[in-house]
Amino acid sequence: MFEVNIPVQERGTSQVLFNHTPASVSHSFDDANLTATTGLVPIMSLAQMAGLPDLAEDRLTVTTTGADKGANPAPKLATLVAGMAAGADSIDDMNILRHGGMTHLFDRVYAPSTLGSFLRSFAFGHVRQLDAISSRFLTNLNEHTPLLPASEDTGQAMVFVDVDDTVIDVHSASKQGAGFGYQGSRGLNTLLATASTRDSSQIIVGQRLRKGSTSSARGADKFVADALATTTRINSG
Repeated sequence: MFEVNIPVQERGTSQVLFNHTPASVSHSFDDANLTATTGLVPIMSLAQMAGLPDLAEDRLTVTTTGADKGANPAPKLATLVAGMAAGADSIDDMNILRHGGMTHLFDRVYAPSTLGSFLRSFAFGHVRQLDAISSRFLTNLNEHTPLLPASEDTGQAMVFVDVDDTVIDVHSASKQGAGFGYQGSRGLNTLLATASTRDSSQIIVGQRLRKGSTSSARGADKFVADALATTTRINSG
C-alpha cells in the first residue's frame, strides 16, 4: 500500500491511499548524456569483428534510385540489426536508436522512414542475399565465440537441427504475402531452422517466409539442405 502526500495551498496536506501495486514502471528521457541500451555496444562491436558490415557491403546490391533508397546498405543493415537487438519489432520502433546519447555511441543511425524505404525496395533476390550474408556471418561469429561447443565430457558435439513452421499473426488485409493458415488467423507462414548442442543455446541457422496459406512441406527440401550446410560450416570451424 502506498501513501502519497499532495500539497494543497489552502488546506495543508491531503493523504491519498492506493490499494493496488503498479504492475510496471516506465521512464522516458532524452538526455544527450544518458542511454538505456548500452548493451548494444558489445553486441555491435562483436558484429563488426565478425564482418557484418563487410559482408553487407560485398553481397547486398539494392538498386539506388533518385531517393538513394539503396545507398549505404551496410550501415542501414547494421542499424536494423541493432534495433531488433534492442527490442524493436516495427519500423517505427527503430526510433529507439535515436534517443539520448545513442549518437555518441554509433557513427550513423538512420531514421525509421529511411529504413522503411530501404526495406520496401527489396525483392526476393535481396532476401536470398541476406541468407548468404547470415550464413557467412554465423561462420565468422563462431571464430570469436563458439556457437556449437563440444561437450566438456567427451570433446565431441552432437548437433541437433530442428526445423518447424510457424505463423506470424498480422492484422492488415493488405499485408504482402499474408494468408489464412491452419490456425484460422491471418498471418505470414514462416519456416525456421535452429541448431544446438547439449551445452549451447539454440541459434537460428535458417528462416524463410512462404506466401499465404501453405503446407509445412512446401519448399522444405531446399530449406533443410541450406540449413544443414550452414550448420556444417559452423561446426567445422
